[in-house]
Amino acid sequence: QKYQTRTAHETRPVSRNDLLAGKSLVLAFFEPSTRTRISFELAADRLGMDVVNLALEASSAQKGESLLDTVKTLVAMRPDALVIRHQVSGVPQFLARHTSVPILNAGDGLHEHPTQALLDALTIRDHKGRLDALKVAILGDILHSRVARSNIHLLSKFGARIALGGPPPLVPKGFEKLAPGVTVCHELDQALAAADVVMMLRVQLERQREPLFASPAEYARHYCLTTERLARAKPDAIVMHPGPFLRGIDIAGEVADSPRSVIPHQVENGVAVRMALLELLAGGAS
Repeated sequence: QKYQTRTAHETRPVSRNDLLAGKSLVLAFFEPSTRTRISFELAADRLGMDVVNLALEASSAQKGESLLDTVKTLVAMRPDALVIRHQVSGVPQFLARHTSVPILNAGDGLHEHPTQALLDALTIRDHKGRLDALKVAILGDILHSRVARSNIHLLSKFGARIALGGPPPLVPKGFEKLAPGVTVCHELDQALAAADVVMMLRVQLERQREPLFASPAEYARHYCLTTERLARAKPDAIVMHPGPFLRGIDIAGEVADSPRSVIPHQVENGVAVRMALLELLAGGAS
């Protein structure tokens, strides 16, 4: 993590440098993505890499080819790194055990989203100057969020205190055991109290097999981050969101667009962090 944050600082502003000219990157996204996919693509392009996007709908997976065989075919073409997003938890780890090419996890099921956690940690440090001893409130759909899980693991390692908040069905019991310094609060006001960082999460309706609350409007009435609710946090608290965010459902428009919102900075840092990762894994950096 120290290498990534240091290199990201050195890389910004993220201009083209061609450090990895002549090397190639394959992007294999089996779930929709805007920010992560384009961020990786821009990061690779600014390092001079050739980028190939696997079009799932036009691949042999549509003919019944297994994921492992698809990836082995890609690896046989000798790319220098492979970025994978998949709806099944553990897929990037499984593929990494069966291939010789570096695999970067762009999100797997409900498991992890490590590059998002890295860019979030960098953004927090940019604005707060530290990670240790900060209170980070992560609010919303914790149950279905790989972003929450990765941030819990990473931020707790650096000494942050994490308060998880949201409706009981979306913040299940046991999450406080994921890492030291994690607490669960089903009342948003309690989670927000004296928070240094407020990280909102989208309700992932597409992952719910059955409705977990009455309606989006009812959810927003109790859990949308409004200016009034944000007042419970510290006056200098920053507001984050991994995106995409739903205005008026998980975060009010006036909060997302306010000076306290660092959402655009998160997106900017995403390119820098992924440039650092690609240089580390595909360029042999140490």
